[in-house]
Amino acid sequence: MELKASCEATLGQHIIAEFSECNSNILRDLAFIREALFKAAEVAEATVLDSSFYHFGNGGVSGVVIIAESHLSIHTWPECGYAACDFYTCGSNIKPEEACRFLVELLQSGHGEYLTVRRGIDCGKKQYGYKID
Repeated sequence: MELKASCEATLGQHIIAEFSECNSNILRDLAFIREALFKAAEVAEATVLDSSFYHFGNGGVSGVVIIAESHLSIHTWPECGYAACDFYTCGSNIKPEEACRFLVELLQSGHGEYLTVRRGIDCGKKQYGYKID
């Protein structure tokens, strides 16, 4: 699978990713998910500043890694074998697609999809179809 993206004339790139058919045991393992998100930040060549994670009892995990270039986040539903991730990055040297690809493999996802949103309303390009007045 080849992933290509461009951030020209934007403030940032926001990848919204969904992973299904994941290993449910992995999705409920707080330590594993925390380490996975830190490794994903490293793969993206991001600078980690802080993090926060929460385990919902016998359920899933939610977590965010704050990076100098913005953030990476994850929310898991082990009962569905599903994880939702956001990779919001600024700067041309960051590789959020690589972080996305890395997590597909690490979560043992059978299916993954993502959407890229180029962020930055006043950067010379229309980003959205509707204006909020």
